[in-house]
Amino acid sequence: MSGSLRRAVFLDRDGVLNRPVIREGKPYPPAGAEDLEISPDAPAALAALKQAGFRLLVVTNQPDVARGAATRAAVEGIHRKLGEALPLDGFYVCYHDDGDRCECRKPKPGLLLAAAAEHGISLQASYLVGDRWRDIEAGQRAGCRTAWLDSGYAERGPAAPPDVRVASLAEAVAWILRQAHNGISRE
Repeated sequence: MSGSLRRAVFLDRDGVLNRPVIREGKPYPPAGAEDLEISPDAPAALAALKQAGFRLLVVTNQPDVARGAATRAAVEGIHRKLGEALPLDGFYVCYHDDGDRCECRKPKPGLLLAAAAEHGISLQASYLVGDRWRDIEAGQRAGCRTAWLDSGYAERGPAAPPDVRVASLAEAVAWILRQAHNGISRE
């Protein structure tokens, strides 16, 4: 690991930390904090990552705000509830839709780059866990190792293979901890 730079695990929100709402085989966010259902394996999995010294940073696209289907207040309410229940170090949110052509909407790596700069993170020594192709591509573009939580959604998978394909957050964390223990990174 480079000098004083830290390691992080970047986590997508819906489908990784909490259960998504599935409609026609595709995942959607909960409407608000009252509908939030934290993934059962998230507390123990994140505690293990914290114990191993990782920063835990949420990177999430929330285009329903730009589309008028959700409010920032509802998204922030979900984040407050997640932050109270899980040992997270920060939330990085893109509120834009594809047409906005911003730099923060995954698959672009803007959220990861901003979080890395703010927290002194070595991207090459870090990991991204996501359940959609946009997550994996953003992690790859940022230089992180990637774990794809394949939930069998009715949509395409990542164009380039992730470093690992898993069935749960707990499985992704076990893989990350093995990689970290063995000193494996992109450096």
